[in-house]
Amino acid sequence: MAVLPSEDARFEYSVDVLVIGAGACGLTAALAAQELGAEVLVLERDARPTGSTGLSTGLIPAAGSKLQKARGIEDSPEQLASDILAKAHGETDANIVRTVAKASAPTVEWLMDQHGVKFTLVEGFLYPGHSVWRMHGTPNRTGAELQDALLAAAGNLQIDIVTSALATDLYATAQGEVTAVRFTRPDGSAETVGCKALVLACCGFGGNKDMLRELIPEIAEAEFWGHVGNQGDAIRWGRELGAALADLGSYQGHGAVATPYGNPMNWAVLVEGGFLVNASGQRFSNEVRGYSEQAVDTISQPGQFAWDIFDAIRETPILGFSDYKEVDALGGVKRAQTVAELAALIRLPIDALEQTFAEVAQMCAGEREDVHGRSFANKRPLQAPFCAVKVTGALFHTQGGIVVDSDAQALRPDGSRLPNLFAGGGAARGMSGPSRWGYFSGGGLLTAVTLGRLAGTSAARLTLRTPA
Repeated sequence: MAVLPSEDARFEYSVDVLVIGAGACGLTAALAAQELGAEVLVLERDARPTGSTGLSTGLIPAAGSKLQKARGIEDSPEQLASDILAKAHGETDANIVRTVAKASAPTVEWLMDQHGVKFTLVEGFLYPGHSVWRMHGTPNRTGAELQDALLAAAGNLQIDIVTSALATDLYATAQGEVTAVRFTRPDGSAETVGCKALVLACCGFGGNKDMLRELIPEIAEAEFWGHVGNQGDAIRWGRELGAALADLGSYQGHGAVATPYGNPMNWAVLVEGGFLVNASGQRFSNEVRGYSEQAVDTISQPGQFAWDIFDAIRETPILGFSDYKEVDALGGVKRAQTVAELAALIRLPIDALEQTFAEVAQMCAGEREDVHGRSFANKRPLQAPFCAVKVTGALFHTQGGIVVDSDAQALRPDGSRLPNLFAGGGAARGMSGPSRWGYFSGGGLLTAVTLGRLAGTSAARLTLRTPA
């Protein structure tokens, strides 16, 4: 993976906009660029595009959407931006946060109305950091379903996607203008394609252990449930081209991934009154801070696992989620009529688990405070039948990357633009600030589709010389 001199490039064909990565960001960029009349080509390393999108829950926050309005939910880009900035403690690029928030509903509605993506509003519970219901997902609430919908949209526009094509090198001028990309095939053969603009949509470096140990050692040895192709290519290319990089210590973790299944447990069961216990039957954290920051807490427990404890009342809103249905179908959800029965079933000390249940009930009643700083105010104590799922902490994807402006164009450290480089999703700096605690639920896909659309639009306008 290198940036080579532009004069060394030899290619037989060229396109206006070249996109590396066929996940949500890359496909959204391609749709936007093609709509404006640019000739687009997408390079995808896998035989079938899945990426980080296919492994996600496929939920996108959007503020002020028509789906919210139909349900009488008052929301606005300003409120969404405020929520994102609060979660990141203000330690992120406020301009990008406002840009993404403003673009959120128009992007989701564009995907619905112009490209047939069947979004519905997720109701019944709030995700960490959100002040109103604003998550939009496809019917079965899976990233694979969203990915398939975007691939279908790309097919309808006859966008060319070259699969099994691993981008290895960029060709660029001394001024940082990318003129071509070389990619290899599984048989070792190589091809080079020219371009007028390049969109990096190849996510972060979650699959690169060496980069993780260097930049985010606290999560480097956790299970990685992102895409193995997240090798940090965009960051390495960006650095060589002279792009500014930021927040490389930031990531999205998850503190309750059902083990050994690899499916993330829906955080609603915890937000609504459930809790996590370790092998001793004791709580060990404030579970509702957010699922990203919980990852380190969970893997720090004996055996690097915990039990997600909830009840049938908290289970009801998540029964329609495919990830949960898969875990349940495989026997991962343990159910019992009493706490003692549950403790015996999951092999926890009965006295300790009963004590934990009693303490949580007291906190729900306002009779004691939580030593971990969590509030159980207005939550009902768990009631039989009880449920438990064995979980671990995991890394999903990194959040640091190339610094971009409101057009998703890459910037140098001095704030000037690189000539024709754009980035979105995990390739670009996210909105989480410098560490795990700033991740905003749904923020990964939010930046993927909004910055992806902005990148595709901006790249097309640059190559076609059309005004904004």
